[in-house]
Amino acid sequence: MADNEFGYTAWGMDWVRLAEPLRQTRPDPLLPRARSIARNNGVRATVEGQVVRATIHRGGQASVTQVEVAPMSRTAVTAIAGFVPDPPVPTDDVHRAISAAGISLAPVLAGTDCSCAARKTRCVHLLAVFYEMARRVDEDPRLGLAILGYFAAAPQDSDESAPATRWTPISALDSRRFFTTTPR
Repeated sequence: MADNEFGYTAWGMDWVRLAEPLRQTRPDPLLPRARSIARNNGVRATVEGQVVRATIHRGGQASVTQVEVAPMSRTAVTAIAGFVPDPPVPTDDVHRAISAAGISLAPVLAGTDCSCAARKTRCVHLLAVFYEMARRVDEDPRLGLAILGYFAAAPQDSDESAPATRWTPISALDSRRFFTTTPR
């Protein structure tokens, strides 16, 4: 596994699997370009909590890509705490032990967005971000846990709390009250 350019640790391979899912039956023509962009430092990514914001420069074009990762459940955080009390660097053995316990450490995407003109769910920019994150997580496996919300989870958190809504559904608006004015 050490011959892999991206995902040479089990922690980074979870991000590579987002770009190269095992269920894929035919080659994706975007993958070589995405690997090239990530390899040549074309991705400038910042991680803020569970959101990765990246700017990708390729030729004369620039795109802004955002990837949101769903937080781990409180039960998963509690279960992982038994395997990862607070080591300086989580190893592949720790990853295998957690996976053997039935806990998935693969990031689950809550949402993605890209400003490119492709308007596809999987554009070359998004794939390049996956490879860049795989490279970063290979270098620092704690980032793999941090982006899942492992270190930010407080003991008083629970699974019953609803996540903050990003959008107001149109069905939640009352058209009779929305377009009326209040008397002055």
